[in-house]
Amino acid sequence: MKVARTVRRRGKGGDRIKPLPISIRFVIIFCLILIPFFIVNNINISHNRKHQILETRYNHAIDTATQDAAKALITNASQSAEAQYEFQKRLRINKEEAAQTFFNSLYLNFNVFNDPIGQGVIQNYVPVILIVGYDGYYVYYMDEYTNAIGQKELKHVWSPKKPYAHKDQNGNTFAFTLDDFVTVNRNADQKWFEGFRGEIASTAGISLLNDAQTFDQVRRASIVNAIQKDLEYYINKYNNYAKRIGVAYTFTLPLISQEQWNNTVNDVGVLSFVQGIPMGEKYYNNYALGGSRLVKKPVYNGIIANGRKYYYSTNSCTSTFTTVEIFTTEKDAASNGYIPLDCAVGNRQ
Repeated sequence: MKVARTVRRRGKGGDRIKPLPISIRFVIIFCLILIPFFIVNNINISHNRKHQILETRYNHAIDTATQDAAKALITNASQSAEAQYEFQKRLRINKEEAAQTFFNSLYLNFNVFNDPIGQGVIQNYVPVILIVGYDGYYVYYMDEYTNAIGQKELKHVWSPKKPYAHKDQNGNTFAFTLDDFVTVNRNADQKWFEGFRGEIASTAGISLLNDAQTFDQVRRASIVNAIQKDLEYYINKYNNYAKRIGVAYTFTLPLISQEQWNNTVNDVGVLSFVQGIPMGEKYYNNYALGGSRLVKKPVYNGIIANGRKYYYSTNSCTSTFTTVEIFTTEKDAASNGYIPLDCAVGNRQ
């Protein structure tokens, strides 16, 4: 930028200064006004770039930790106890291993694996971790306790297992799972029914069991509402503790899309929250969902109809006959004398 200058002219009256043109003076004033804005803008751009890089790093750390935890969720001490469906009714999970793996991964990513003080700081940024199980969920939340020397401390503890419960307008209660296996208590006579929705619908005589789509909608809504309610409760509970120890940040349940909530109840997994990490004038606040990605083995029900043995897959057929045996492969069913059931015939029986 060319610098404007005055021009001295010598004449009879001595030296005199010729004033700058109005247009040039206007340009100078305009530049003096804009220069501070340019400087501040450049500083903000630099800070935003650093924040984006830092946020990307934190996102990677929490995503990796959550996925590692989800994998550890189905890891057990012995091969014989590996996570598996028992007639597709129960899935064994190792929530303690999942939580420890989650924090170990965070410690590595934040370079505090051998730093107990740094690990304590990281733990304070994790208000809750939620384990989504097949027939219920657990919350790993911060709670206050008195240590060996009588001082109060905050520590992550496990909640009891919380079932996916629902009660309809007629007083019937349901214990849902991540698929259509359900336990029902009929209010009229307090009779219990347990099995896949299609298998117990006719005998239970409860309207919710009659339509698969309505059943699935109610099941998902019940699970999501229960999880949301508990997450809000435990995060608010941690806020009460955090304020007493001087934490200015307010922990909140992040806005999670309906699609993400649907993914949460599709599979056994881990839902984690990391909040309150300082990032200049802002704070990091995010969550991650890690699914165990289990490949569920198909289930084949063996029944006896008209004196003959049949087997069918619960994914494609329904039958009013009582299940005698359950198999995980068609080969096993056939080797025990069962033949495939014609679904069209089975649905009419």
